[in-house]
Amino acid sequence: MRVTKLEEHIYLIDVEPGGLENFIASYVLKGEQVAIIETGPTSSVPNLLSGLEKLNVKLQDVAYVAVTHIHLDHAGGVGTLVKTLPSAKVVAHPAAAPHLVDPKKLWQQSREVQGKEITDLYLEPEPVPAERIVAATDGMTFDIGNNVRLRVVETLGHASHHQSYYETLRGGLFPGDVAGIYLKELDVVVPTTPAPFRLDIALASLEKLVSLNPKALYYSHFGRATDAVERLRAYACQLKLWVSIAEQGLRNHQDFDTIRAEIIGSDQSFRKAVQFVKVHPILSETVLNNSIQGAMKFAEKYGSLPVK
Repeated sequence: MRVTKLEEHIYLIDVEPGGLENFIASYVLKGEQVAIIETGPTSSVPNLLSGLEKLNVKLQDVAYVAVTHIHLDHAGGVGTLVKTLPSAKVVAHPAAAPHLVDPKKLWQQSREVQGKEITDLYLEPEPVPAERIVAATDGMTFDIGNNVRLRVVETLGHASHHQSYYETLRGGLFPGDVAGIYLKELDVVVPTTPAPFRLDIALASLEKLVSLNPKALYYSHFGRATDAVERLRAYACQLKLWVSIAEQGLRNHQDFDTIRAEIIGSDQSFRKAVQFVKVHPILSETVLNNSIQGAMKFAEKYGSLPVK
C-alpha cells in the first residue's frame, strides 16, 4: 500500500489487490470532511483502511464514498468499507444502486465474464444498506468544505450506470473507466470496452468531459495525468479506430485473433503497451480479450462510426 499526495487536498492510495501495484487507485479528498472516490475490490479494503490511517483520516469524518460504476475493481469493496465508516453515504448512479444493495447477480455475472482466477483475487462484494446510498443524478454536487466540491457527471458508454466526478477547486476529473486505462509506466492509454460497450454513447460522454476543460485526469487505472483535454480527444479517436477495424474485419469474415492482431498493428498506443498487457494478470484478460470482444459486438450490432 502506497499513499501519494497529488494536490493539497487530493491523495492517491494504491490499494494493491493481490499485491498488484499501480493498478487500482482510490482517491481521498480532504476538506472539512473527507470523500473517497473508488474503493477497489473487497480484497483491497484492508489496504485502503491502512492508507486512510496513514493520512490521519478519522473514519467518522468520511462523508462520502463515491463510485464511478459497480464493476468489482471499482466498487466491489464498498459494502465492506462502509461498515467501518459510520457517517459515510455511498454515491452511485441510480441504475447501480440496486446492485449495491443486492450484489449477488453482479458477482455471478463477474464470475462468468472475468473467470474464477480474477474474481477470486477480488473476492465477493458485500451488500450496502439501502439507506446509506445516494442515487446521484447528473450535475448533483457534494460539498465537503474548504471549497472542495465534487460534481457528478453522468458518463455512460463503458457501462450503463457509469458516472464521473469533477472536482471544482482545481479542475480535476475522475473519469472511472470512460477515459480508458492509463499505463503510467508507458504514458499510454488502452481502451476498456467490455460488452455491452456503446461507442456512440461513450463518445458523447467524452465530449461532455471535454466541455468541462479539466486540468488533470485522475484515472482509476491508474494515477494522475495532465493534458486532460488532449487525452480525452485522443481516446475518442482510439475507440473509433478499434470499432472501425472490428467492423471491417467482421465484414471480411475475419476471426477474433485476426481482428485483434489488426487492432494491435493499427493502434500505436496499444502496440506500445501490448507486451505489458500480455503479462499482466488482469489486463491480459480484460483488455486483450473482453475489451476487443466488446468492440466487435458493438460493430456487429451497430456498425462503425467514421474515424477522424
